[in-house]
Amino acid sequence: MASRCIIVKLRITSALLSMARQCKLLTNSLYHKLLSLPTGNNLHFNPRTICAASVDFSLIPREIPTAILRPSRPESSIPFTISARRCGHSIWGQAMASNGLVVDMTSLGHKWRDIIVLWSRMLGHYANVSGQQLWIDAWEKHGVAPVSWTDNLYLTVGGTLSSAGISGSTFRYGPQISNVYEMDVITENGDFLTCFPHKNPKLVYSALGGSGQFRITTRARIALGQASKRAKWVRLLYSDFLAFTKDQERLISHLESDQDEALDYVEGLLLMHQNSDSWMSFFSFSDHQRLMSLVTKNELLYCIEVAKYYDGRTRSTVDKELEIILKDLSHVPEFMFKKDVAYGDFVNRVQAKEMKLQGQGLWNVPQPWFNLFVPKSCIADFNLGVFKNIVLRKNITTGLVLIYPTNKNKWGDRMSTVIPDEDVFYKVGFLHSSGFGDWQEFDLQNKEVLRYLPPDYSTEREWMQQFGPKWSTFQESKALFNLKMLSSPGP
Repeated sequence: MASRCIIVKLRITSALLSMARQCKLLTNSLYHKLLSLPTGNNLHFNPRTICAASVDFSLIPREIPTAILRPSRPESSIPFTISARRCGHSIWGQAMASNGLVVDMTSLGHKWRDIIVLWSRMLGHYANVSGQQLWIDAWEKHGVAPVSWTDNLYLTVGGTLSSAGISGSTFRYGPQISNVYEMDVITENGDFLTCFPHKNPKLVYSALGGSGQFRITTRARIALGQASKRAKWVRLLYSDFLAFTKDQERLISHLESDQDEALDYVEGLLLMHQNSDSWMSFFSFSDHQRLMSLVTKNELLYCIEVAKYYDGRTRSTVDKELEIILKDLSHVPEFMFKKDVAYGDFVNRVQAKEMKLQGQGLWNVPQPWFNLFVPKSCIADFNLGVFKNIVLRKNITTGLVLIYPTNKNKWGDRMSTVIPDEDVFYKVGFLHSSGFGDWQEFDLQNKEVLRYLPPDYSTEREWMQQFGPKWSTFQESKALFNLKMLSSPGP
């Protein structure tokens, strides 16, 4: 552990020296050109600041910006590549801008930091919230919650809206991009626009799930629900993959018949001996031995994870409702585990785990994460070809592996995010953590998974196949809103 910390410190020091050299290489003409911009007084060239903005959450790609922009208000057109950044929680460089400007979104003034919670007869509760604000603040400061959470609350509104914003609640309420009423955005041309589905619809639908390719979000109006008080949190273990997926799909299908029979959260996990540190902490210590015996016997286990929220009004009925929902499921007998936890502890569980890993020095390491959508018709083959072949054979996956279904009818067809054309499809996520010397092994595994899924997206024609009918719409949006290719150059 100590040696890893030394390596990290050496890498940071080396990076700072490199940044310092780059700053010295800025020509006087470029320096004065930058300072002559309307935003010149808000540009920063400090090597340490530039170093921090040259990597993202994954700690893998390195793209060195020329300067950091700290605006006090939304800015107008800037003739350089530009990316917005607060948390930098992208994986392959969305929050980075090689030889361009990175906008430090935390610098926006008090007017743009406020979360304003409102109510109307037509919309119910909603929030006007700045793009750089963290989702956690809506709940902690105002006691309300977006109807659709992400698993990590310490992400920004603008960040999750650029990448859809999904979690175990997506099957019921749709992704976060399906719950936006309007947005204030800055386009590549410096236009500061308010977008509604019925006004500037091409821009709003391009921006939602567009990986930052079309705009910087300065404000969004988002649907809210009332935050609950507590959560019934359950995990059920499966040795049979078909039973696992059948039960997951059954659990997300209760919406139309009876809302009381609907869960608030449904996800799934791949459990192996190799990644036991990522999932074992949920279970009581007294259960660890029999869990590991079951994993050893089967090599792969599958876990359905569900939650149902309740408060004082529903306290007396929640157990009976949950019993009805989970009745007749085909999990391994005697391998159902229940917890009753505070609502905040459940929705903020990822941050709690990250803080624990940070305290152990195990978090600030490369994160070669890999997320994809798999059609329901392919998920059984995916289990055989990827989980039982590639993942088990390589035996390097130590982080969480998520696998859970969602309903297509909760997604909007006009948004930039590309989803499979089936009524039900699965989110699969490999949340790898690696060392600085072996992240390439995980990246190679990710690429092998992609090769297993035709096509491999190495040519434009294959990307056209991936986008399907949305390809021409995406091209049109690029021509309208990012013709100079200045916005979010990372992806």
